[in-house]
Amino acid sequence: MRLNLAEESQLQQRLDGRSILVVDDESVIRDLCAKILKGYRILQAENGAEALRLLERETVDVILTDVMMPIMNGLDLLRQIKERRPDQLVVVMTGYADKEVILRALKADADDFINKPINLLQLKTTIDKVLEKKVLKEELIHLKRMDRLKSDFLGLISHKLKTPITAISLFIQNLARGIGNPADPSFRDTLELILEESDYLGHLIQDLLDYSEVILNEGPPAREPVALKEVLQKLLVERDGAAESKGVVLSCSVDDPLPTLQLDRRRIAFAIQALLDNAIKFTPPGGRVSIDSAVDGDCVRLVIRDTGCGFRREELPKIFEKFYQVDPDHTGQVRGFGLGLFYARLFVQDHGGSIRLESTPGEGTTAILTLPRS
Repeated sequence: MRLNLAEESQLQQRLDGRSILVVDDESVIRDLCAKILKGYRILQAENGAEALRLLERETVDVILTDVMMPIMNGLDLLRQIKERRPDQLVVVMTGYADKEVILRALKADADDFINKPINLLQLKTTIDKVLEKKVLKEELIHLKRMDRLKSDFLGLISHKLKTPITAISLFIQNLARGIGNPADPSFRDTLELILEESDYLGHLIQDLLDYSEVILNEGPPAREPVALKEVLQKLLVERDGAAESKGVVLSCSVDDPLPTLQLDRRRIAFAIQALLDNAIKFTPPGGRVSIDSAVDGDCVRLVIRDTGCGFRREELPKIFEKFYQVDPDHTGQVRGFGLGLFYARLFVQDHGGSIRLESTPGEGTTAILTLPRS
């Protein structure tokens, strides 16, 4: 497949800032690779064991490794990496005569090879080619995922909108036919019910706008420098009214200053908002929802606690499933789309982070959102 100039430019923009781990026991070789691979974020390790330790705390796009190294050689490193993450890209540096080494590397699922002594043009071309395949594959997977989502989402929308629209329509039809006496107490009860349904319909439409803006917007995370504290403050102001109307106290204790992170602002805000909305939703009047933060080495951690109903341990993994909705009162009439936490976790994982829940029935739930600083 041949790309035009505009597509090549867009692809190069997506490649800029990708990370490469260079593993070689010769510092001269590592430094040379770093100079040639300008535009990429370069990490270095002098043997396989050091590379594995680095990968425990860093996410990289490509690993460029020599074969002959002390402590742990490149082939052992390749095997361990592919066992842990089969989709991790690994390029092996070796010599023309190492046919046995090449065969063993192919069996271990190496993605490409660089001949030694290193040809500088070949090095840059090989890394670019491997990363281009990765980017195009990611985009294809994303497009397929979006197609499935749109189909599922349209079916869910028609189901969720049907109930409030039907109730409102029947009430208006009765009014048009002269059915109902405004002096009858039941008439006012029905009117209040219709007002509730209208309010709920407004919330559904707002949710639809949020989902269409953030979820249905195709493409990888649009990273930019983001002051996380500003995002939190904006969300707290927006959610304060909902918490107050329900009689829930909303508080925040955030480290100042929180570091500026490279994030997709809208998607991370969506993730935090989903956690906040669920905390408020499942906390009864008189309860509390609090946000705390901590900077722990290479990570930033947000902790959202509530004093709500809590959930059983076996229910916690299901909470992140697409379209799953918690129904503590067993009414079968849970409001919302059941997509907030599913996409909250997905967006955080796209940034190399995680969301973990801890809960005790009758006491409340704690959501821990962790984002890497790098």
